[in-house]
Amino acid sequence: MSDRFVVVPVGQGKEQCSESEGAEGYTIEPQDAVPVLEYSREPNRYGDGMPKESSPFINNTDNDKGNLYDGKNMALFEEEMDSNPMVSSLLNKLANYTNLTQGVKEHEEADDDEGPAKTKKPVKSPALGTLIGVYLPCLQNILGVILFLRLTWIVGTAGIMESLAIVVMTCSCTMLTAISMSAIATNGVVPAGGSYYMISRSLGPEFGGAVGLCFYLGTTFAGSMYILGTIEILLTYIVPSAAIFKAEKKEDEAEALLNNMRVYGTCCLTLMSLVVFVGVKYVNKLALVFLACVILSILAIYAGVIKTAFEPPDFPICLLGNRTLQNHNFDQCLKTMEVDNVTVTTKLWSLFCDSPDLNATCNEYFTLNNVTVIQGIPGLTSGVIRDNIWGDYGPNGMLVENKHQASEPAADTSQDIYMPYVANDITTFFTLLVGIYFPSVTGIMAGSNRSGDLRDAQKSIPIGTIMAIATTTFIYISSVILFGACIEGVVLRDKFGDSVKGNLVIGILAWPSPWVIVIGSFFSCCGAGLQSLTGAPRLLQAIARDGIVPFLQVFGHGKANGEPTWALLLTGGICEIGILIASLDAVAPILSMFFLMCYLFVNLACALQTLLRTPNWRPRFKFYHWALSFLGASLCLSLMFISSWYYALVAMLIAGCIYKYIEYRGAEKEWGDGINGLSLNAARYALIRLEEAPPHTKNWRPQMLLLLNLDSDHAVKHPRLLSFCTQLKAGKGLTIVGSVLEGTYMTKEAEVKKAEQNIKSSMTTERTKGFCHVVASSNLRDGFSHLIQTAGLGGMKHNTVLMAWPGTWKQSNDPVSWKNFIETVRETTAAHQALLVAKNVDSFPTNADRLGQGTIDVWWVVHDGGLLMLLPFLLRQHKVWRKCKMRIFTVANMDDNSIQMKKDLQMFLYHLRLDAEVEVVEMHDSDISAFTYEKTLVMEQRSQMLKQMQLSRTEREREAQLIHDRNTASHAALNDKADAGPDRVHMTWTKDKFLTERNRNRAEASMGVRDIFNMKPNQSNVRRMHTAVKLNEVVVNKSQGAHLVLLNMPGPPKNRGGDENYMEFLEVLLEGLNRVLLVRGGGREVITIYS
Repeated sequence: MSDRFVVVPVGQGKEQCSESEGAEGYTIEPQDAVPVLEYSREPNRYGDGMPKESSPFINNTDNDKGNLYDGKNMALFEEEMDSNPMVSSLLNKLANYTNLTQGVKEHEEADDDEGPAKTKKPVKSPALGTLIGVYLPCLQNILGVILFLRLTWIVGTAGIMESLAIVVMTCSCTMLTAISMSAIATNGVVPAGGSYYMISRSLGPEFGGAVGLCFYLGTTFAGSMYILGTIEILLTYIVPSAAIFKAEKKEDEAEALLNNMRVYGTCCLTLMSLVVFVGVKYVNKLALVFLACVILSILAIYAGVIKTAFEPPDFPICLLGNRTLQNHNFDQCLKTMEVDNVTVTTKLWSLFCDSPDLNATCNEYFTLNNVTVIQGIPGLTSGVIRDNIWGDYGPNGMLVENKHQASEPAADTSQDIYMPYVANDITTFFTLLVGIYFPSVTGIMAGSNRSGDLRDAQKSIPIGTIMAIATTTFIYISSVILFGACIEGVVLRDKFGDSVKGNLVIGILAWPSPWVIVIGSFFSCCGAGLQSLTGAPRLLQAIARDGIVPFLQVFGHGKANGEPTWALLLTGGICEIGILIASLDAVAPILSMFFLMCYLFVNLACALQTLLRTPNWRPRFKFYHWALSFLGASLCLSLMFISSWYYALVAMLIAGCIYKYIEYRGAEKEWGDGINGLSLNAARYALIRLEEAPPHTKNWRPQMLLLLNLDSDHAVKHPRLLSFCTQLKAGKGLTIVGSVLEGTYMTKEAEVKKAEQNIKSSMTTERTKGFCHVVASSNLRDGFSHLIQTAGLGGMKHNTVLMAWPGTWKQSNDPVSWKNFIETVRETTAAHQALLVAKNVDSFPTNADRLGQGTIDVWWVVHDGGLLMLLPFLLRQHKVWRKCKMRIFTVANMDDNSIQMKKDLQMFLYHLRLDAEVEVVEMHDSDISAFTYEKTLVMEQRSQMLKQMQLSRTEREREAQLIHDRNTASHAALNDKADAGPDRVHMTWTKDKFLTERNRNRAEASMGVRDIFNMKPNQSNVRRMHTAVKLNEVVVNKSQGAHLVLLNMPGPPKNRGGDENYMEFLEVLLEGLNRVLLVRGGGREVITIYS
């Protein structure tokens, strides 16, 4: 046996150790135990049988638990072990993966809380197969209250053909949804959470949260519907005498029934909630009983149908003329009868006449028509199917009539509503029946919701769900045909069985007794209601624990064992709303909407993943296609509006509000969803389209590259620059915020990440929507150059660069800052990009400021594309600048016609649809002032002085280097280690030579200083300074009080020797102004007079 180590938790004693010794491979006990190493002599499961240098856990500490180093054989990869596990350990974990059900962890934590004395039971692996885990639960959830209470009425009202159309439509919808769901469920492991998990992970947190909550509401209202069905069976068919509210008049019966449903429904809901609260295990144990009730009831129906073929049951129906009578208060369907050769009236007579006497005044229709008895169930071979082929819709209160019976109409029909006729309790039409019927095909998610309990979910969910839908579809289609072939039409349209002495209509067909169906359907509805009250709170708890909807987080908590107490309370409250509606026919379309919306998004998720061909989309279930998913989605949407267009709009509004709320306030989750993939594909398509041609002038807007400077802590130096960008962009177009760190990426990676985080934080604070990009470069100048050249992608590239004026360039002895600035100006010009330079940017307004009445002044000196006029317009779209007025100044020389210039400019602005005041400023020719001459001289002297200082610094550095070289050479000579080979050249410095060289340099420096004070300014510089001084005087005079001054930015000199003078000219030009934006166009027109 080879040597190995086994991790054994402290406190479990030697018993645990002995249990572990016989196990294959190393085993890891629960994480809350403290691991220690004990020696063992077992071969490693994936090892080579050779003794190891150490345990599989090298340096096993709390901080390094995943360092799975497999001895000396893998020493080459030991550097990788910190981040990447060995394949042997990875395969072992994957093979032993346990898909825990919801609540298991909470139950384990509850066991821990009970004390260390209790031994923890091992968590059983999921063991349910296809039949028990998926097929039967789906069957139980699909077959239910609508089948027993409403299907006969739907067949009678809509007819066999239209009922088949309803069944085929709805079952096709669920079958297509099941195909899509099977594809999603087999695309990887589906944890407990079922449909919500599938939709949210496929379509993202926004859609997932919206549809998950809709599915929760649907499940909750389903609970209401099942409870109402339970109470309807109880009060109508089992113990009608238990009714609290009793109608004295026939017209009050409907209201009394609704009030009874509300009272008993509330009591039933309270009782069921208590059962769920006390223990779900009791509900799960009873599930088999409820399922048995459903199956026995359906078998009883088929047995009864077969029996009608040779021995139809005796259920007589009493007709007055062609009208069906409620067979509650009379025994015999006769007006009069012979008793001891005396003609006496019957109970039926007293219902229509004012006294039992033969000469009493009777209802006109009763007098004109005779009573007839027909069989309620003629049987399978009777041919009644011909009469039930087509529907018989009508308004509320319409009497149920047999069209084939003779009838004499009465002149006065006003008293008909008070007579004991069977009548419609609601207005019936095809689309209403679709909404009422659809809940009978829901429940297809039962298998996926139990995915955590399945042995092989990827195999069981598709087979079990599709087989369950196929089975129930067969049951529904056969039931529609058989009901129409066996039961008389007037009985089918009798919703509550009033014509058959208050029996359940489907019950009178069953064999051996109607009570089989009544009891079976009662327990079936009870079980379905309990299942809804069990499943809905857990679904809400799963959504709350995902954290995507902040206000739902309280519902993620529950009892110590994980039971969702708060979610159960909310579910009970919403259920009560459905119960207060009290009508099964009114509640059914509500839950139809929510289920249809859920199915719609399941189909969309599958179609989207298929069309996008996401690399991770590899379902084991192969019988799907995007066209089927789109057909399913279209069918779901159509059924929503067919059932109830206003309910559909309300459901969509609820889902839309939840979606926007999650988008606005919800936690950001990245689940690799299909919407993200769709966005990527749409972005790629748009980028390719954008690159085909440059944008038209009408579509031009500043796409910004914002160049930021960072301080020593990598925080943003000028956050107001971000604010200004936000105000200029108003969330439209492209914004890229870039910065540069000096160094290489290998050494600066952590700092780059930190800088990006700081910039993103500042962008969030300043509400700047865009992208952040920080690069590491050997120097700042190259880094900014790379950003200008490469930022953006395809057609989404920046066309404008925004940066701050280097305010401290004069105070800095290092010329790099202003040289980088000028080179950036040259870069943008060469790249044909516009440039905006903000001076005194820290005084610019924040997004919270609201500037009052004031002006934005534009000084239009040179036309370079119209950007100067477009920027104020864009700024004024933002609420910070909205109250500011725009003024445009232009400069006229002596030979210009300033009056005509003003008229032309006003006309130009009129065509541009810009509101602005116009002023033409005349700049008279004047002699160059002594001030200008002096300022130019000082500027040039300062420039020369800095150059001399730079030379002196260079000389000092050279002296230091010479001394260092001399010391090094003497040290080498003393140790006799000098290499006199031909490849080396030594600079020999004698003391005399060194002194001579130093004196010569000092003499040159002193001569240079004397020349500075005797120099004369360059005439070209004097003229430029003159322009800067005169223009500055005019601008300060006119615009010193403006909120913002926009000014043409002169281009840098072509000769780089005058760069420093250029900075001086700009400094003079902007002197005395508070907020200034220098603007340099990109060489193309950006504003047009055309529409």
